[in-house]
Amino acid sequence: MKVENLLNIIGAEFYTGVPDSQLKALCNCLMSKYGIDPKHHIIAANEGNCTALAAGYHLATGKVPVVYMQNSGEGNIINPVASLLNDKVYAIPVVFVIGWRGEPGVHDEPQHIYQGEVTVKLLDDMGIASFIIGKDTTDEEVAAAMKRFNELLAQGKDVAFVVRKGGLSYDGKVEYKNENTMLREEIIRHIVAVSGEDPIVSTTGKASRELFEIREANGQSHKYDFLTVGSMGHSSSIALGVAINKSDRKIWCIDGDGAVLMHMGAMAVVGANAPKNLVHVVINNAAHETVGGQPTVAGKIDLVAIAKACGYKSAVSVDSFEALDKALQSAKNASELSLIEVKCSIGAREDLGRPTTTALENKRGFMEYIAEL
Repeated sequence: MKVENLLNIIGAEFYTGVPDSQLKALCNCLMSKYGIDPKHHIIAANEGNCTALAAGYHLATGKVPVVYMQNSGEGNIINPVASLLNDKVYAIPVVFVIGWRGEPGVHDEPQHIYQGEVTVKLLDDMGIASFIIGKDTTDEEVAAAMKRFNELLAQGKDVAFVVRKGGLSYDGKVEYKNENTMLREEIIRHIVAVSGEDPIVSTTGKASRELFEIREANGQSHKYDFLTVGSMGHSSSIALGVAINKSDRKIWCIDGDGAVLMHMGAMAVVGANAPKNLVHVVINNAAHETVGGQPTVAGKIDLVAIAKACGYKSAVSVDSFEALDKALQSAKNASELSLIEVKCSIGAREDLGRPTTTALENKRGFMEYIAEL
């Protein structure tokens, strides 16, 4: 169905969420209609964040908000749904719109398979009534579902539209860009050149895909890299766990701005433990590029100041390859926790592939390699 029709049927005035490629039509429509407007549309750091934000909107206005997300975000909403929104607690009504990645019977990446299997079950377990929108779902069917949903919302219950692949369409075009000039793939190529045979933990999305293809092009083994294909926002914590237990070897984390924002508390934990062998590289294009390019708030905050406040001994921001190479070499030679923010453009190769090894093969190869260090 056309996404504009869905929005008209829902009839909400405020939307908040975390962008998803399955909901690209919705995200682009909201960006075209509202942009980032605190009164109508906010892209949040993570799904729990937007759920609480929606609760605040309801408390202030008495109106029903909409929260959108990929189904992987269901894990992040369990606590606020169960202990804040639930009708046995504060009875705060919210309409969730959830992109269904990994739907059973539909090919998807390994990190989505189990989440796809339990998507609807998790909603059932949380007491959230759901309706599935597919390519053939009619406006009339959605309107009938919304009529039933309105009865539940009036009782302080929550409801969800679960969107199958291709379930929503939008004919409008939205262009996402920034003023930066450095391409992420080239940035990662420079990191690989300096890190040598040091282990790398890379974040969710295109960064890990590009790292994999760079190793392929270089004829290098993939044993050096742990590709965090799911679990967005947790790469720095994984890298911390590795760095603490492999203290005599430099460990690198290739992170993204959206991932850092999603669980920014991890930076405080990294800084408090201050492993001298960890280099945390945050490639910042101020965008959720892997799912479409929608903006993050990382273009409006000072990551270097945040890192220093969290206890990182060294933190710098670079916007040229000359400055990047200097910062990478300095971090490699130093014996202190380091952060390098790299200002990055939005964009990737159209023919960018995906890892050809399985997640388990990646884990085993990485573990076998670091066991030798």
